[in-house]
Amino acid sequence: MYISARERQILEILLKTTEETTVKDLADQTGVSGRTIHRDLKNVEDILNEYNLTLQKKSGVGVQIYGENNRIRDLELYLFNLSHTEYTAEERQTIMLCELLETNEPVKLLTLASDLNVTIATVSSDLTKLEERLKTFGLDLIRRRGYGVEIEGEESAKRRAMSFLISEYLDESELLSLTRDNIQMRSTQHIHTISERLMGLVEKKKLVIVETIVNSIVQELPFSMADSAYIGLVVHLTLAVERIQKGEGIKINLSYLEDQKMTKEYKFAERIVSQLEQVFQISIPEAEIAYITMHLRGAKLRHENEHLIEDASLQVAMKTKKLIETVGKLVGMNLSTHPSLFEGLMVHLKPAIYRIKEKMGISNPLLEKIKTDYADLFALVKQAVHQVFPEFFVPDEEIGYLVMHFGAAMMGGKDLAGFKTLVVCSSGIGTSKMLATRLQKEFPELKHIQNVSVMEFQRMNKEEYQLVISTLPIPDYESDYILVNPFLNKEEIEKIRSYINEFKMVNSSEKQLPVSLTSNHQRHSSQLIDEMRRIKEYAATIAAILEGFRLIEVNGYQTVNQLLTDACQRLLKQETINDVDRVVKAILERECLGGIGIPETAMALYHARSPYIVQPSFMIMSLDAPLTVVGMDDHQMGMKYLLLLLSPADASEQALEILSFLSSLLIESEENIAAFQSNDEAKILDLLTKRFDQYFKQKITELWSV
Repeated sequence: MYISARERQILEILLKTTEETTVKDLADQTGVSGRTIHRDLKNVEDILNEYNLTLQKKSGVGVQIYGENNRIRDLELYLFNLSHTEYTAEERQTIMLCELLETNEPVKLLTLASDLNVTIATVSSDLTKLEERLKTFGLDLIRRRGYGVEIEGEESAKRRAMSFLISEYLDESELLSLTRDNIQMRSTQHIHTISERLMGLVEKKKLVIVETIVNSIVQELPFSMADSAYIGLVVHLTLAVERIQKGEGIKINLSYLEDQKMTKEYKFAERIVSQLEQVFQISIPEAEIAYITMHLRGAKLRHENEHLIEDASLQVAMKTKKLIETVGKLVGMNLSTHPSLFEGLMVHLKPAIYRIKEKMGISNPLLEKIKTDYADLFALVKQAVHQVFPEFFVPDEEIGYLVMHFGAAMMGGKDLAGFKTLVVCSSGIGTSKMLATRLQKEFPELKHIQNVSVMEFQRMNKEEYQLVISTLPIPDYESDYILVNPFLNKEEIEKIRSYINEFKMVNSSEKQLPVSLTSNHQRHSSQLIDEMRRIKEYAATIAAILEGFRLIEVNGYQTVNQLLTDACQRLLKQETINDVDRVVKAILERECLGGIGIPETAMALYHARSPYIVQPSFMIMSLDAPLTVVGMDDHQMGMKYLLLLLSPADASEQALEILSFLSSLLIESEENIAAFQSNDEAKILDLLTKRFDQYFKQKITELWSV
C-alpha cells in the first residue's frame, strides 16, 4: 500500500489527538491549501478502510479517526515502521541538518539529493530555508559552487542545534521510555526514518548509561527538574561524550568558568563528570563541567530556593511586575490583582532569564497549539516581552509558556472543595498551571490539585490521589488515569465528569474510617521528622521577622554609612546581630556589587548575609530628606526609605525562601508599594502578617501533599 508523505503526515496528526481536527488546522500544519487537504482525505479514507477504521466528518467541527483501539495501534505501528521514499519539506530539512551537523567536511548537493530522492534544485531551495533556522543557533551555512555545503560555528552552538532537534522532533514520553527499559526492545525494531536520523546523533547505549548516571545524582538536587529539562540535560551530556570522543571540545571564557565554579550546582556537575569519565574512559575538561552547571542552573523549576542575597530576585520581581502591567494594558484588564500570576511568573522567569541569557533554548511541544488557539494573546504577550526585555532575544517557545500563565489568570478560578487530584504534565512549567485552572473552572469538586512532572510522579505515592490526569502517556504506569489535552476538549471534560460522578456514587454511603497505624499511606518517621523541621524553619523565620520588624523615623542623616550604623546599633541591642562594624561592612560590600534602589519608588533595599547576624530581620528607616543612591537600573534616585534585610550566613533553605518571598512582596503590586512607603508601621505589619500567613499555609499544604 503506497502512502504519500502528506497522507502519512495527515494520518500522524489525526492519530495524535482524540478530538476533531479542522481542515484548516490540517492545512496549516502541512503547509498546503484546504482544497488540497480535501483531496488527500479521500486517499486517507481508503488507507483507513484497510484497517477497518473510519474517518468521521462533522460539518463545521472537523474530522476524526474512529475504530477499535487495537486497529488504531496497528496503523500507528505500520506508519512507525514505514520505509519512506518521500519526505515533506520539513522532514527533508531536518535530515539535511542532521547530516551536516554530524560531518566535519563539506557535503555535495548531489549526495543530499540522492539520499532524499529529490532534485538538486529542491535541495538548494531547502538549504535556503535552513539558513534562517541555523542563525537562531549562531551558526552559518557555507555554500560554494564545486565545494559543497557545510555548517560553520562554535562547537557549543552545534550542540545546541543537535539538542534542539532531538527534543523538538522526538516526543518526550518516547524519549523517557527510550532512556529506560524499552530501549533494548526498540533498538531491534525499524524506527521512523526521521527519528532514526535524530537518534543517530547520539548512540542509544550511551543515552541509557548517561541517563542512569544523571538520574542517580539529580535525585539529590535541592530542586525539582521538569521532564523537558531532565531530557535536555541527558541529551546534552550524551552529545558531549560523543563529540569529545570525536575530538570536538567546547571553549569557554575563563571568567565565566570561575563564576560557574562559585555555584552549588558546579559540585553536582563535577560528580556527573567524574562518573562519565570513569564509565567512558575519557577526560572531560573544565569547560564541559561549566556547561553542565549551566544546564542545571537553567533547569530549576519548582522549589526555586535562590534568594535575594545571592540572586537577583528583586530584579526578577521588577521585571515580572512590569510584564504583568504591560500585558494588562494591552489586553485591557487589571492583572495585578492576581497574586498567583505574579508568583507563578516569578518561579518561571528566574530560570527562564538564565536560559535566555545563556542562549540555551527550551522545547515547547504545545507551541503551535498555543499560537493557533490563543493567537491574539500570543501576539500581545510577545509584544509585551519585547518591551520589558529589550536586551534579550526571547524565543517563541518561552513566550508560549508565558501565554499559559496569563491565560490561566485571565480564565480565573475559585478555591473549591473536593478530593485530591494529581495533574501530570511533561514540562511542569505553564501547562500544568493552565490545566489546573481549567479543571477548577469546569469542576467545582476539585480543590486539592497538585501539579507534577513525570519524573516527580514516578517517585510519589499515587494511592493518596483519587484522580490522576496526565497530558502525556505515563511510562510503566498500569493504574487508571485520564489522558487529556492541556486545553481540555468536550470529550475529555465528559470523561472527567463521569469519573467524578462514579466516585461520588461509590463513596457516598461510606463512613470515614479512622486513621490506622498499619495504613499503607502512613509516613515514614524520617519523612515526618524532615517535614516537621522544615515547618519549624518556616515558622521560626516568619516569627523572627514579624517580631523584630520596626519602622523608624530618623532625622538629619547625611550619609548611608551613618544610617546603617544607627540601624545596626539598634539591632545589636535587640541581640539580632553581635558586631556592628562587621555587619555594616558586609552590607556596604554588597552595595558595591550593584544598585540597590528600587526604580519608580523611593525605596532602597540594603541586604547582607554574615556570620555576625544572629537571626533574620527586616526593618525600615524613614528619612526626613532623601539621600541619593544608585538604583537597580543604574540610574541615580532619591531614597526616602531604607529597607534593611539581614540573614545569618548559615541560614536554612526555608529561611532563605522566606527572605526571597519578602523581597518580591515589596513590589508585588501598587498597593504593596504604597503600603511599604506609607510611614505606617501597623499597616506594613498587617500586610506582612497576611501574606506570610498565606505563604505558611501554602507551604504546609505542599509538604503534606507530597
